[in-house]
Amino acid sequence: MKIAVLPGDGIGTEIVAEAVKVLNVLDLKFEMETALVGGAAYEAHGHPLPESTLKLAKDADAVLFGAVGDWKYDKLDRPLRPEQAILGLRKNLGLFANFRPAICYEQLVGASSLKPELIAGLDILIIRELTGDIYFGQPRGRRTAVDGHFPGAEEAFDTMRYSRPEIERIARVAFEAARKRSKRVTSVDKANVLETFQFWKDVVTEVHKDYPDVELDHMYVDNAAMQLVRAPKKFDVVVTGNMFGDILSDEAAMLTGSIGMLPSASLNSSNQGLYEPSHGSAPDIAGKGIANPLATILSAAMMLRFSLNQPQAADRIESAVKDVLASGLRTADIWSEGNAGSASLRKVGTREMGDAVVAAITKTITKG
Repeated sequence: MKIAVLPGDGIGTEIVAEAVKVLNVLDLKFEMETALVGGAAYEAHGHPLPESTLKLAKDADAVLFGAVGDWKYDKLDRPLRPEQAILGLRKNLGLFANFRPAICYEQLVGASSLKPELIAGLDILIIRELTGDIYFGQPRGRRTAVDGHFPGAEEAFDTMRYSRPEIERIARVAFEAARKRSKRVTSVDKANVLETFQFWKDVVTEVHKDYPDVELDHMYVDNAAMQLVRAPKKFDVVVTGNMFGDILSDEAAMLTGSIGMLPSASLNSSNQGLYEPSHGSAPDIAGKGIANPLATILSAAMMLRFSLNQPQAADRIESAVKDVLASGLRTADIWSEGNAGSASLRKVGTREMGDAVVAAITKTITKG
């Protein structure tokens, strides 16, 4: 099992280190190789996705990714910015299906900004199409851009585009996923305004004919954003385009109490995948040892399940995370001032949270 480990920038190195530590304690044999990506790669090689890093990712069964980006790179021309690394990996590996589960753990119901009755038991799966839409449409005219900006320019544009095969394959992924859950899919679009998403709606409706056992409803993206806050548990599987999925998945993440708890998986047609936390590089807290590693650790569990065919090991990690939360350990993002007086809860840092998950897994291995 070959894993390309790409920590990236900011807190990426800290959280990936904890996920690697968790993987190493499992009774499995991994071949892991680490490479630079993002801003770190730009500093060393002049490009956020060097050929050597791309080759490593292509040759691996799975990629464990941290996060990329830092404010100091904002003045670079767009093709050289750290974020282009993740777009390049998605394109070159054909990672078209992004799975972002939003699960509210019982122990963290109080950490959400919504009322407990709205989010207790929440379990949503957002499936985002990842290689089309406005992020990969016709490039904007950057011929006269200076430091990534447009001094004196009168306009800029981006082109939204989808092809029938792109929509069909992500729709099938969503319907297949729904068959393993509650057999309900909500397709999110903006068909009342955008031709691209009228086309999206039509194609998803056509594909649905092959899945008569799955219920399908359509919802405009603005209404979906509102309903995620108003009544989030009405959703089960949500499928949508690249840009809308980017926004809605982050909104759904915060329903659970912290985006620091949310993993993600990006898969191609061969189930080769890139696994990363849903959050970013958080340069403001990098190096302080306070970042929550659980999203990255849970992403490693998704990697074991989807790309490496090790579902029992994935279950072990996910159970260990639940045990650690039940024991009362909290990183800063899932800690509130109201917790300060509770003897059963304790604030911990990145490394201590990772150590706790390792200890919980070791305990189950010993019992087994």
